[in-house]
Amino acid sequence: MAHAFIADRVVTPQGTRRAAVLLEDGPAGAAGIIRAVCEVNELPAGAHAVDFGSNALLPGLVDSHVHINEPGRTEWEGFSTATRAAAAGGYTTLVDMPLNCLPATTAVAALEAKREAAAGQCLVDWAAWGGAVADNQAHLLPLARAGVAGFKCFLIYPGCDGFTMIGREQLQRALPAIAESGLPLLVHAELAGPIDAATATLRDADWRKHATYLASRPDEAELEAIRMMIDLCRQFRFRLHIVHLSTALALPELQAARAQGLPITVETCPHYLHFAAEEIADGATLLKCAPPIRGRENREALWQGLREGVIDLVATDHSPCPPAMKRMEEGRFDLAWGGIAGLSVALPAVWTEAVQRGFALDDIARWMSAAPAALAGLDAQAGALEAGREANFAVFDPEAEFAVTSDKLHFRHRISPYVGEVMRGVVQATYLRGEPVFRAGDFVSRARGRELKLC
Repeated sequence: MAHAFIADRVVTPQGTRRAAVLLEDGPAGAAGIIRAVCEVNELPAGAHAVDFGSNALLPGLVDSHVHINEPGRTEWEGFSTATRAAAAGGYTTLVDMPLNCLPATTAVAALEAKREAAAGQCLVDWAAWGGAVADNQAHLLPLARAGVAGFKCFLIYPGCDGFTMIGREQLQRALPAIAESGLPLLVHAELAGPIDAATATLRDADWRKHATYLASRPDEAELEAIRMMIDLCRQFRFRLHIVHLSTALALPELQAARAQGLPITVETCPHYLHFAAEEIADGATLLKCAPPIRGRENREALWQGLREGVIDLVATDHSPCPPAMKRMEEGRFDLAWGGIAGLSVALPAVWTEAVQRGFALDDIARWMSAAPAALAGLDAQAGALEAGREANFAVFDPEAEFAVTSDKLHFRHRISPYVGEVMRGVVQATYLRGEPVFRAGDFVSRARGRELKLC
């Protein structure tokens, strides 16, 4: 019997319309592969159809920037809790960052340890980024052959030991192998020089104020790093991806570099699009991240970067930690861990802001599904509702409003700056390969998620 899913708003690469997502014939819809997205009256006679009515069917979201932290720091997050949070948020694929886990994913043996840790735990699919660090140049091509989606590097101390920053000379030794692999290099683009200089002037400042922390990580730290990476991209012609762009001042230079044909992509994050520095209260260390959340004017310029296509995608940079590391009692931004947790509510956080600025569900699907899937090389399987891809989708009510409470977070430590925010858009269900993994607030599937490998 044929299986299909119907909704008034099915979001496809060709636009949004009332349609049916028809699965391949065979048991369980031939393992959840989409046969066609068609008109409802074109469904085969006797097809078993589930009609979601006025809800939207979004392609399963793909988060290309998430810190799962397992093995080694499972007390921070872990595959089980991260993939539950993802399912509740409409995500069907996570791409895990190579740091914060122990060992860091900088060699094939560490990748295999991560695979062993993930086995049997995942509610949604996952893939892995490899790390490019100071001294692992010989491991880059073996990691590529072992199936990582690309590489991540830090141009500044990453905040925890076990993953070293990489300088220009070390990058020059690594980039021939990265270019040969054809995989992207994801760059945390901040340089220490402007940060050290700014911090030296703030020794007597009040570190309970976000304004002090913001002053300690000036726009110039990002700008200088991005300029360096554009120069290296021009020299080595590798795929460059700038992660978590926070300063809109970099957009003209990134746009100019792309106009010259350089293979550069850019992401920003929900917290840069939702929050603004002027609104952050003293001691609100749950909002500490690096680079920092900047001002309202900057936020609007980031939205304009999305509108103009200079920014390609929105990824969460979900970076949880045990509550004690946020130092909420002291409220000092210089002492707190820098990372924002929000995987379960990233979609409504972005949609709440997007709809106010005239964007549509098609934009959400591009920023949060198609583009991150393409970045990670997963677009043969994920990222769109169309024939040949897997039937991964979120059932989304774009009109519903709700207040974020801790019980809606689902990750290991249910603390987040989004708690208390009123948002628009509710994930009613999430389907992986045609079967529900989250529905009506409950998790309804065994751990069916699998690793998606590039080779």
